Amino acid sequence: MAHVPLTPIGRSRDSFLDAGTYRGNRAALEPRETLLAERRATVAAGWGPKYVERVHAKEKLTARERLDALIDPGSRSFEVGTFVNYGVRFGELECPAAGVVTAFARVAGRWVMVIANDNTVASGSWWPKTPEKIERAQEMALRLRLPVVYLVDCSGLFLPEQSRSFPGRTGAGHIFKQNAALSAAGVPQIAGVFGDCIAGGGYMPIISDRVYMTEQAYMVIAGAALIKGAKSQKLSSLDIGGPEVHVHQSGCADVRVPDDMTAILFIQQEIERLGTPATDFYRHGVAAAAPWQPSAELAGLFPADHRMTYDAEEVLARLVDRSLFWEVLPDRGREMVVGIGRVAGLYMGFVINRQGLIDDAEHHGAQKPAGILYREGIAKVAAFSRACNDDGIPLVWLQDISGFDIGVEAERLGLLGYGSSLIYTNSTNSTPMFTLLLRKASGAGYYAMAGLPYEPVVQLSTTLTRQSVMEGRTLAIAAFNTKLDDDFEIAVSDPSERAKIEAGMSSTEARIEQDMDPYQSASQMDTDEIVRLDELRSWLELFAEASYQSLGHRRVKNPRIWSLHDLAALTEVRG
Repeated sequence: MAHVPLTPIGRSRDSFLDAGTYRGNRAALEPRETLLAERRATVAAGWGPKYVERVHAKEKLTARERLDALIDPGSRSFEVGTFVNYGVRFGELECPAAGVVTAFARVAGRWVMVIANDNTVASGSWWPKTPEKIERAQEMALRLRLPVVYLVDCSGLFLPEQSRSFPGRTGAGHIFKQNAALSAAGVPQIAGVFGDCIAGGGYMPIISDRVYMTEQAYMVIAGAALIKGAKSQKLSSLDIGGPEVHVHQSGCADVRVPDDMTAILFIQQEIERLGTPATDFYRHGVAAAAPWQPSAELAGLFPADHRMTYDAEEVLARLVDRSLFWEVLPDRGREMVVGIGRVAGLYMGFVINRQGLIDDAEHHGAQKPAGILYREGIAKVAAFSRACNDDGIPLVWLQDISGFDIGVEAERLGLLGYGSSLIYTNSTNSTPMFTLLLRKASGAGYYAMAGLPYEPVVQLSTTLTRQSVMEGRTLAIAAFNTKLDDDFEIAVSDPSERAKIEAGMSSTEARIEQDMDPYQSASQMDTDEIVRLDELRSWLELFAEASYQSLGHRRVKNPRIWSLHDLAALTEVRG
């Protein structure tokens, strides 16, 4: 009980996966990840070189140049919401990344959330879904108590589309409510104001603890053009709300600086003044270490065909420090693996779906498919989730699930009740939860394993992810069930009617397959980010350190008194 019994997990890749299959998996994945790189680059370009030149001509930096200058040398930022509004057109226009960059970044050795208006896209204005994206980033920061850095260069709402971003519960005004919620929770907010900050763009930095303004910046409720029209006064926006006004007269800003780089330097110094991160304390004297089994191999472990299987333990072995893991309740609910590992030296709980066939404990000698939630697995996951929450251990959900068991026996065994217990647990947990959709994220199983409706801090998808109620063919059968026989064949003899049903089923299947595209999910904010498989370990390191960085806002028990020890002791097999 005085220690966490971590033991080696996983094997060398060539001992369980032949070279040909490994190369085939990588080859199937490569075009998907090449496409991801290309689409990331397209989004990062904003409206293109001409608009970058316009920004530079004003002796200003672009949003991503400001972000690169802000973060610690040698580190990388982790963007979330890269593909919001991807593929959506507003007349002739697009708004890459919804016109705002939101990213976890390390500044002065501390994780922060950066929210930066993309000044190459309509002068950083807010489009449909821009407010929701900003609010989602603020929510992540609030849940983890991470400082927020606003790099403000925003001309307010994109007015031709104002009806889709101004009203409603998550409309632009909700950004300011989130500003207030962060302030009330004691989360530091620091703003650099770099240019046009009109209407909502002017409100956004005001609640921040520190506000820096460059000589080119102004914050106004209404810009010069509107004032000229309403009051016939000929003034510039700098006259109305520049640093001379807001630093020296109104007090709405704190410090006046000459340029972008000076503002960024001051912001870095402010972050450095915040206390030392608590991560080293919570490592309990154990250094961070890479997995013994290489994380880079993840790209060759997953078959692109979602019907083919892989070994869940081998995935975990390539994610946790030194490939050491404590599996909890290993002999119960075998379709699920739950347990504890370290990431970046910090304890994290893991839940992952097994794949393939497993022994059926309810029917001696029989087997059943994994990747599905059965009664015992649901109970196991719920108990583990409750214990991790009680112990303050952050939870990682690795989803590859087809849903819940169905049928007469499933209902007799009370799966609805067990599932409700798990949903209740995940709905009320206060410990940070992070969800990774590896491949399938289907039906109520997606909900039960802390899918986005259950508010994980972050949900990631891979390029293999398929997110839907059910697969396209299955859904087409369900939709046309009244026209089919018991073998799911079309039960209509009339040729024209039969052709119509066939076309309808084919169209439905194709539409559902398109809906399962991860870029579609990311565009409409049904997932937070799409990542490469070989990036998963880096993201987990971020999640671990961000979860443990701040002191005093959640209970983290010392490992000697974990509820998990009691759970393990009460269920251990006696000789």
